[in-house]
Amino acid sequence: MIKFKSQIELIENEIDKYINSLKENSLYDSVKYFLKLPSKRVRPLFTLLTNSLYNSDHSFAIPAALSNEMFHNFTLLHDDIMDSSKKRRGFETVHEKWNVNQAILSGDSMLIMATEFLDFYDSKIQKELLKLFNSTALEVCEGQQLDIEFEKKTDIDFDDYIEMITKKTSVLIASSIKMGGIINQLDSGELDILYDIGLNLGIAFQIQDDYLDLFGDEKIIGKKVGQDVVNNKKTALHHLFVNTASDAQLSKYYDYINISDDNEKIEKIKSLFIRSDVEKSLKKLVQEYSNNATSAIESLNPKFSKTSDLILLSEFLLKRNY
Repeated sequence: MIKFKSQIELIENEIDKYINSLKENSLYDSVKYFLKLPSKRVRPLFTLLTNSLYNSDHSFAIPAALSNEMFHNFTLLHDDIMDSSKKRRGFETVHEKWNVNQAILSGDSMLIMATEFLDFYDSKIQKELLKLFNSTALEVCEGQQLDIEFEKKTDIDFDDYIEMITKKTSVLIASSIKMGGIINQLDSGELDILYDIGLNLGIAFQIQDDYLDLFGDEKIIGKKVGQDVVNNKKTALHHLFVNTASDAQLSKYYDYINISDDNEKIEKIKSLFIRSDVEKSLKKLVQEYSNNATSAIESLNPKFSKTSDLILLSEFLLKRNY
């Protein structure tokens, strides 16, 4: 991410300014804490990079970028409550450091803050931004609901999984990229391409995230590995395994799912996935969606900077180990 150091510093400085502008109230203590946790700032960075394709003024994209980042953090805060997570990026989650009620209120306030950033733009642009923001927010909630329901279902296929991660993860990346186009009042064709880039990147990003949840280094990713297994999430690893496993392997897998000891359950399922070589299939899938995104990026018509930065950031995300 060294290539984007100046943009990330700009984002961090603006977040610091916003944090310092918040009035004294214990509600905002947890908001400030959460916003200061280590972060790649991927979504606001995408907004800035997209804006730079059509506008040389980076500051013009900051409000839209911060809106996306604030909304993203709102979703993470509530996700931590629903998943009973104790760690986020190596630090205590808000509901652990304070309590569940404080975490809920903090998340609610961050959602309101996210929309307030869009007041910066004139009414025509703001209307389009809010339309996208609201549809994205609803889809993220729909995706989260599907994710919860899928934990208890056994008849979920790969298409169901793609629908769920598209809504839960991909649409917010797509929105972050498209907002960089909306603020520059691009035509609908160019905006559609931008959104398509985000959808494909978001799917690839989530599939890679599924892998890291089980095979990542706990010290690097900043949270306990294997929580998706513990919560019976129907991740990409699950689908790639059940679609290729033998009857004997499937029988073992469904036995392991019912193991009550979390650590034993994680180790046995992880070992089964390793022996079935699902990692190779997963990487192929990530590359497929990454290629779709790259092709879409190359079809854009930028006015200022080249599209190479978008491609570079995309490649970094899909090769990351955290």
